[in-house]
Amino acid sequence: MIVNQFLVLAALLFSIGVYGVLVRRNAVLVLLSVELMLTAVNINLVAFWAYLQDPLAYLQDVQFAGQVFALFVIAVAAAEVGIGLAIVVLIFRNRSSANIDELDLLKW
Repeated sequence: MIVNQFLVLAALLFSIGVYGVLVRRNAVLVLLSVELMLTAVNINLVAFWAYLQDPLAYLQDVQFAGQVFALFVIAVAAAEVGIGLAIVVLIFRNRSSANIDELDLLKW
């Protein structure tokens, strides 16, 4: 497959994620949209790694650079979801709503 197909898929996923962040009012759905955006970044990292890979890369230390960066993004995404969901659950317990428009609790 050519790299353009992966780039179109990543652009589509990123666009859906941005739309979800801007339009959604539920905090859990906003976190899901951020995850879609991070998935698009992972697709780009691996696609560009495969496209720019040197055929003799097995002799060098950068053989799996794209996959390693993708694993770091997955680790950051997992930490972000854990902390984000903990904050959303605490706000839901205090306010009985996970609506983003009503989250002025942390304002002051």
